[in-house]
Amino acid sequence: MQVSSSERGLVRLFAVDVPSEEIEAFRTQVNGVDGALLSWPLKEALGFTYLDEDFIELFPVSDLEEMGLTGYMVEGLGIAQKDVSEDSARLSAQSGWVLVVVSAAFDGVAQTLTPKSPLRWIGTYNEEGAPVLFEPLPDASAKGPAPTQGAVAPAPSSNPHLTLLLAILALPLVALVLGGFLFWIL
Repeated sequence: MQVSSSERGLVRLFAVDVPSEEIEAFRTQVNGVDGALLSWPLKEALGFTYLDEDFIELFPVSDLEEMGLTGYMVEGLGIAQKDVSEDSARLSAQSGWVLVVVSAAFDGVAQTLTPKSPLRWIGTYNEEGAPVLFEPLPDASAKGPAPTQGAVAPAPSSNPHLTLLLAILALPLVALVLGGFLFWIL
């Protein structure tokens, strides 16, 4: 499975064929005293290069109660109902543990996933994006003043760099004039 660096909005769903009493060992990273990763069964099974654990879910389907996996895919993950309907029989038949991996888990790192047992790929789904609506502005004042008949467009504003340069050059002249005025008064 290819993950591109620009991947967005995909949800990968895997069945996890591990007994419940072994699931904690499957999900837990084992690090050495120097902090280096010694083993992580989930990484070995999914075969990823980089994964942000904040964007994966590992849970038993029974936790979904009457919502079921199909309902969770639509309501919880934002998958289009029509996409889930095509796989509804397969999703409804799932029991045990599932692993949900969303695109954000890869954080833009291009890689190849090589899933193997105890993972079993169920499907990859697109998150349904919110429809984009282009509506006119609600108030005429938000559109700015209307041009008048026969009006000439305003001249472009002057160059701010030129204005700054003139101010810098005029500053010593102003200092001389003020100094002379003060000298004359005293």
